[in-house]
Amino acid sequence: MKRGPAISISLFVGMFFAVFFIYPAGMVVRQAFEGPHGFTLEFFAMVFRNPVYRECLWNSFALGAASTLAALAIAFPLALVGHRYDFSGKPALGVLVLVPMILPPFVGAVGVKQMLGVNGALNALLARAGLMDAALPLDWLAHGRFGGMVLMIALSLYPILYLNIAAALANLDPAMEQAAENLGCPPWRRFCRITLPLVMPGVFAGSSIVFIWAFTELGVPLVFDYARTASVQIFDGIKGLDRNPIPYALTAVLLVVTAAVFALSKFVMGRAPLGTASRSHGRVSSRRLRGWKSAACAGMFLAVFMLATIPHLGVLLLSLAGRWYGTVVPDQFTLRHYIEALGNGLVVPSIQNSLLYAGCATLLALVIGLGVAWVVVRSDLKFRGVLDAVVMLPLAVPGLVMAFGYLALSQEGKPFNFLVGAGGSPFMLLVIAYAIRRLPYVVRSAVAGLQQSNPMLEEAARSLGASPARTLRRVAIPLIGANLAAGAILAFAFAMLEVSDSLILAQQAQYFPITKAIYTLLSTLGNGTELAAALGVWAMVFLSVAIMGAAILGGKRGGLFKV
Repeated sequence: MKRGPAISISLFVGMFFAVFFIYPAGMVVRQAFEGPHGFTLEFFAMVFRNPVYRECLWNSFALGAASTLAALAIAFPLALVGHRYDFSGKPALGVLVLVPMILPPFVGAVGVKQMLGVNGALNALLARAGLMDAALPLDWLAHGRFGGMVLMIALSLYPILYLNIAAALANLDPAMEQAAENLGCPPWRRFCRITLPLVMPGVFAGSSIVFIWAFTELGVPLVFDYARTASVQIFDGIKGLDRNPIPYALTAVLLVVTAAVFALSKFVMGRAPLGTASRSHGRVSSRRLRGWKSAACAGMFLAVFMLATIPHLGVLLLSLAGRWYGTVVPDQFTLRHYIEALGNGLVVPSIQNSLLYAGCATLLALVIGLGVAWVVVRSDLKFRGVLDAVVMLPLAVPGLVMAFGYLALSQEGKPFNFLVGAGGSPFMLLVIAYAIRRLPYVVRSAVAGLQQSNPMLEEAARSLGASPARTLRRVAIPLIGANLAAGAILAFAFAMLEVSDSLILAQQAQYFPITKAIYTLLSTLGNGTELAAALGVWAMVFLSVAIMGAAILGGKRGGLFKV
């Protein structure tokens, strides 16, 4: 690739990120330190002096840490067993454990809340089994709300850790473990001294994403009515944005913590042991299990799958429930909620809005991502590695921080106010926010495709007089079309169900995307919860089809969720 186009693409992407990524995040930080008379630490001091805000920050940190540990406890054994052994049904079970990815924690929490209520399915099951007095049901949401949120988030996000750890195990140099085994090292010691240290980069990569996601999670605490988290406090402080500096200070604290976690993750991965190098000495064959051992491994995968699909089952049953009160499953089933949802003033417009927002955002991310990948793989610019790292930063910066920054900058008289359309439409704000947040998926897919394609075909086209644009259109894009489609499908699907940007930036009902419509329906009297569940089922089906399509088209395993 010629240096001129490569430099032009790099400058454009750099300016785009400077304006729509670095500037909003920097503005949030600046507002947190800017007082009437200049620089001040008073707002930060107010946060840490106030016992409520201290409790919220601690709860958010505890939620992130506990969710990450719980997800790790689920994902690591699965990845290790899947790497070491072949057992009955392994290919199908390996796909089933990724099912939680088809439902955001925010939507799954709707079903879990129904099951854990005083008259919910869990109490009914315990009463039927004789383990609880039906006249004295336990209020799980009152006594175990935090634990319920941890379990909800962990069951939704463990696939991210599973994919990263599985990829790290697959990249191990088998000679390291073979040498230890030949020297008489027992299996447990070999695991602790060889395997575990070598896969720590993968563990940290996945754990950092899970922690950042859980630490800044907004939807699950809102559904569980758990107001004592920093994200909910920021969300509640939006209405007084011009008068109250505390939301800026809280958002800046979140950004500092997540940046520190991201930096630690990159530091650990940068110090990856040599054993994670390319496998030049062959590949360790999985040990074939039979009998009860094979059944035990399959049972472990199946048990995790069944536990992880409880939220999905809850949402599905709630959407079909004619009456569900004090019973394990609904007394009556009906399709009425799906029919009524189609006539609701929020549902159909929200689907149309999400399709529009996500479609335009995916197209923007596809154009920028292809350009970045081309520079990273095909150019010889010295700073192309920096460009690659910059476009991956959205994975490390919480969506809550970016959404808060966009909202503050789009107020009347602010620099981003021109992005607000007639009637207060957040179209441009949401398109740019979705595109930046999902750009890493497209970049990683495009980079993988270009690395696997033969550059000599492009050189041959250029030697025959084809322009760079024609070479890209007629040669390169057809060769990496499957990779681009995989990244675009994932970007589109996750943009459709984005939570933080949607809840914060869409303020008027006619512009609500799907997730904001679900949140609004949950607080609607009557059958609002059931309508929200029906909309959640539609979203779940859509996302499952999208993820299967991305997998079929060749998305690199684990690569889309690495920092």
